[in-house]
Amino acid sequence: MQEFVETRWMGQMTFEAAIDGYPIRMDSSPEHGGSNFGPRPKPMVLSSLAGCTGMDVVSILTKKRITFQDFKIQIHAEMTETHPKYYHKIHLVYHFTGENFEGNTELYEKIKRSIELSSDNYCGVSAMLRKSCDITWEIQLKNL
Repeated sequence: MQEFVETRWMGQMTFEAAIDGYPIRMDSSPEHGGSNFGPRPKPMVLSSLAGCTGMDVVSILTKKRITFQDFKIQIHAEMTETHPKYYHKIHLVYHFTGENFEGNTELYEKIKRSIELSSDNYCGVSAMLRKSCDITWEIQLKNL
């Protein structure tokens, strides 16, 4: 399978990518010549990681018939100091909210296994990033 993305310069430091027919605008801050018309490219990589693993985890948990009321992924990333600057440490926090989630060891283990499957077997974004950085994660369970 081959992917195709076209990215067009829109002036100054603004670029617009067309991904599957959806426009995504990227820009830089004014101190770097931009106008803040969109997110920076590197954090979009983190967003792609969250979307990729998130979709895997939801799919796996759905197959296991595990329901939740809320799910979010927060990512904390550390960038190198020298150019080319890239993320060398990425930490994901998977937050799940549902009925009787806190302290539920059996549920925790099922969610943990789903995240491991995503991280180790399914998420292509994670596989690419793992070649250049350390990726860690944790799970937070919260009751409704």
